[in-house]
Amino acid sequence: MQVIDGTEAKNLHFKWSRNNKPVAAAKDGEIITVIIPDSSTMQVKENWTAQDLKKMDMSLLDAAVGPVFVEGAHCGQVLRVDILDIQVGTWGWSSSEKNAPLIRGRFEDNLVIWTLKDNVAESKSSFLKGTKLPLSPFLGVMGVAPKEGEYSTYPPDYFGGNMDNKLLTAGSSLYLPIGTEGALLSVGDPHAIQGDGEAGNTGLETSATVILRVSVDKTRKKSIRFPRAVAKCNSQDHFVTMGICPDLYEASKIAMDEMIDELSAWGYLEAEAYMLCSLIGDLRISELVDEPNHVVTMTFPKNILARK
Repeated sequence: MQVIDGTEAKNLHFKWSRNNKPVAAAKDGEIITVIIPDSSTMQVKENWTAQDLKKMDMSLLDAAVGPVFVEGAHCGQVLRVDILDIQVGTWGWSSSEKNAPLIRGRFEDNLVIWTLKDNVAESKSSFLKGTKLPLSPFLGVMGVAPKEGEYSTYPPDYFGGNMDNKLLTAGSSLYLPIGTEGALLSVGDPHAIQGDGEAGNTGLETSATVILRVSVDKTRKKSIRFPRAVAKCNSQDHFVTMGICPDLYEASKIAMDEMIDELSAWGYLEAEAYMLCSLIGDLRISELVDEPNHVVTMTFPKNILARK
């Protein structure tokens, strides 16, 4: 199995662009392993305190490992990324910062170092001392090259990127609109835990080794405008659509419009799909802190289709 090591600087990038040189190539349907550093790109150390956060080089945050050129992937198609496994590191960190977007200036900077063992995170810092939380690992950054232009890896966009969507766990499948030959897939920013919205500044940031299957989704008759997924919610498979833009209301409209489009492909009239979104669909804020763009997700249980 091909292994791409993101601890090597040559395999990292900090902008989304169709001009990024691929670090690897994968056949359609190939399974690959990616070693991913934490979102600080290995700057945060296990013995750090909140004061050490001032030493961080902010230009090195949210590195993406890749890109991977997927053979047979063409502009206008849809890339499917099956997340087969996520193994997190032995420790991680989380911070709440005074200048975090949602509540600015109310709290001082805080940093917690966590041990990760037996599917549990435990604080080893004086802050939240002894607190234990169950792990639910996912990838914060998953995206392909944009059709044109260059974008920072910090905010998410229509091609994916730093979506911080906690539903993208092992067992989920992500669908991305291909904007250039080979798709140029990159991944990064593993989280051991995060609430919807990542409202306080970070999730539980850690390193991870992930196993992915990359393939062109040949079942779709047309492309998609924004990322979609199939993921587990409350132990059931759900369709997942996302709206990504600076305005939460507009992002909600996009997420719903994308779900209407998804359900239409399964035989519902658009007006029927619209009503079903109101009856059974759930809107949730997935990402709030990576300004200027935010992510609103709509989920819809797949088992409803079996009743049609």
